[in-house]
Order: sequence, then structure tokens, then C-alpha cells
Amino acid sequence: MEKPKKSIRRKGHAVTIDEVAALANVSPMTVSRVVNGQGKVRDATRERVMRAVRELGYTPNLAASALATAQNTRIALIYTNPSSAYLRELLVGALHGAARTATQLVIDTWENLNAEAQRSAARALTKSVAGAILPPPLCESKAVVAELISGGIPVVAIASARFNQEISCVRIDDFRASQEITEHLIALGHTRIGYIKGHPNQTASARRFEGFQAALNAAGIALDTALVQQGYFSYRSGLEAAEKLLSHRRPPTAIFASNDDMAAAVVSVAHRRGLDVPRDLSVVGFDDTSAATTVWPELTTIQQPIASMADSAIDVLLRDIRRKDRSARMLADHVVAHKLISRDSVAPPKRVSTS
Repeated sequence: MEKPKKSIRRKGHAVTIDEVAALANVSPMTVSRVVNGQGKVRDATRERVMRAVRELGYTPNLAASALATAQNTRIALIYTNPSSAYLRELLVGALHGAARTATQLVIDTWENLNAEAQRSAARALTKSVAGAILPPPLCESKAVVAELISGGIPVVAIASARFNQEISCVRIDDFRASQEITEHLIALGHTRIGYIKGHPNQTASARRFEGFQAALNAAGIALDTALVQQGYFSYRSGLEAAEKLLSHRRPPTAIFASNDDMAAAVVSVAHRRGLDVPRDLSVVGFDDTSAATTVWPELTTIQQPIASMADSAIDVLLRDIRRKDRSARMLADHVVAHKLISRDSVAPPKRVSTS
């Protein structure tokens, strides 16, 4: 099949859908389906089109009627996640998806609300928006989800580790991703691997720990519970967990923190103790947020494409909102590919002299 010719950009002229199609090596119709959130498009194709859209700075020229319909569609993104790096990726993706579809996006935080106040806020929300996007831990709250569903609005969860049969979900396979990065450490020769758990109120925390355990079991390595510490996905909790792990009589040669904020904290504690990362201690994280590349050395981590997941959540939500058959719920379990990102924070363990 002959590859389409690259379009020649003319200074001062708007980017056309044909130019995006040429760069992404797809048809203009496929580009239209992706940018308008219509029809079925494979994840790999969607990502390729969105890369071309971003590279060329393409802005869809929506028809007036479609624009009017979209602008009357108000959706909410509600968050309580304390990680600023995670939140940044989430907002970037959601804002891009809203701009791409000309949808009104309402952003709010319920971080300081107790459970009853969150339920009350959820009831009020159903009267002002057509749908809601919930990242963890809100998407794990059965009470909040029940209020939104009873109010008759579609809900999409981002980064919930399991599809709960109640709401649509855009997620990665947390179990397999965690297993994969643990296998990476084991392949380098590490057998004493410390682990910092995520917040216990999120299913992703449990699935990541299960993946870690599965990798150890497959390699014939017994889980040492003394090398497992509770974290809460915050930098401070990572500091406290790392201090405990590295104060152990036989400290680990590697530490897997179940998000990048906590992994960055581990690197900080290691440096404070005079340890070289990765010569004395290997450190890995999870998510591939900006925290992974603002520490030295940069973190080996699992890339959870949070921004593109939030972008995709807009499409999933709009398809449900605009479905013609209002009597049937349209739930989707959209599993996105993760990726192991190898950087400079890991190395084989130091040889210990037995003489």
C-alpha cells in the first residue's frame, strides 16, 4: 500500500483534516471519528491520530449545529487526589478532550468533604451536568457513584483497577503492569525488594501489590513482610515508608514504590543516607508523571497514560450521553496499554563480599 505523501504546510494557513490524515497514515474519515468521539477506532490508531493532531496543532472546524449541541453538553470532572503531578496529567487530558469536542467542562474538588458532604454534592451535581468523570478515590466510593447513577447521569471512572459493572471505566491492567516492573528488578538480580503500598482506599493499590506478589512467587522468592510498608500515594508517606525500609537490619537492594511521588521520596531518603541510586539502591515507581523526571536519577517506572485516558474518558462519556436508546445503559470497559519506561534509577545489586 502506498503511503500518503506528507502535506506541505503553508505559513498562515489553517491545518486541514487531510494533513492530519496524511501524517497519521489514516483516512480523513478516521480522523473525523477520532476528533468527534464517534464510531469504533482501535486504541493504537486513536493514539496515532491524536499525536498528529497535537504535532500539527489541528483544530476541528465543527459544523454550527454540532457545535451548538456540544456546547450544551456540560460534564464534570471531580477530583480528590492529593498528587499534584497526577492531577496535572489528569487536567491536561480532560481539558484537551473538552476543547476537542467543544464540550463544557466543570472542574471541582471534593478533597476536604466528608462522606456525607460528598453524597450531598453528588446529588446536587446530577441537576447541573449531563455526565461525570471520576478519578480515584472518588470512583471507588459506592455511595457517590450510587447518587450519580440514581440521578440519571452517566459516569466514567478513570484508573479504577477493576470494572465494577456499574459505570464505564478507562484503565490500565494494574496487576500486569506491577508484575512486569517487578520482573524487571528480578531479572537484574534483585531478591530483597522493598515495596511501598498505595492508599488502601483504591483498588489500584491492591492490584499493584497482587502483581508484585505474583512476580515474586513466579521467581520462587518468598515475600518478606518486613520489607512491605504502607504508603498513601503522597510524597510524605513515601518519606516515612522509605525511612523504615532503609533502617532495616538487612535493607532491600531495590524498592518498588507504587506511585512516582513516593518513589521520588525514596530517592530523597537514599541520598540523605549517603546511598547512591542505583549503585546502592534501585528505585522504581508507577504512573510516569512529571515526578519521575524531576528527580535525579530519573525514575524507571510504569507509564500509565493518564492524560490520554482522561481525553478518552470524554469520548466514552459523550457516547453514553448522546445514545439514542435512553432505556439501555451503555457501559464500556476501556483498557489502555501501559509501558515500562526504563531510566537510570535501576542497576544490578552490589555484590556482597563473603570473605
